[in-house]
Amino acid sequence: MTASQSILFSEIENCIKQLNLASISTERKKTLQPLIAFIQAKVTNKETIRLNLICTHNSRRSHLAQVWAQTAAAYYNLKNVFCYSGGTEATAMFPMVGKTLENQGFKIKMLSEGNNPVYAIKFSKNEPAIIAFSKTFEDDFNPESNFAAIMTCSQADEGCPFILGAEKRIPITYDDPKVFDNTPQQAEKYEERSVHTATEMMYVFSQINQ
Repeated sequence: MTASQSILFSEIENCIKQLNLASISTERKKTLQPLIAFIQAKVTNKETIRLNLICTHNSRRSHLAQVWAQTAAAYYNLKNVFCYSGGTEATAMFPMVGKTLENQGFKIKMLSEGNNPVYAIKFSKNEPAIIAFSKTFEDDFNPESNFAAIMTCSQADEGCPFILGAEKRIPITYDDPKVFDNTPQQAEKYEERSVHTATEMMYVFSQINQ
């Protein structure tokens, strides 16, 4: 699939142009193929695409994957794609996730404070904001059926062999940037994880034929 005239903020557009999709290994492409096949089948059948990106705490990796998957769908002008995120337990979206995305061009507004803040994350002036906060994967905010469960961390993948309502369960795990919290490498490693996630989500949607 080729990108249409971009609707994204220019800073995000520039970030995407710097991604190296050719850097994805053959082995990793095999890991991503079930997600490509799921999306392609939905597109071919003219069905709504629902992706629920899941990790343990819904605090880091699942949010990055949700945001970049939704952004990639918009970049390639793929309609009826709705991306969600959840965890095996609810905590809070880690602030460095928002700061990293902001540095990459996303517009972020805090809608509510507290132990589990709610954020609006915009990738385009004219597209709906992604509402980001930590929740369990079966939260009422998420779909209860007709979705693919994308397991973005090995703990959630191993701990949840069955996701109620999911049409398909697809493990696409990422290393946790949490291990670099409160270290001099924190900002660099969160940026690295976001770029890695963005590269793979852009690759996935680039493979879809409309």
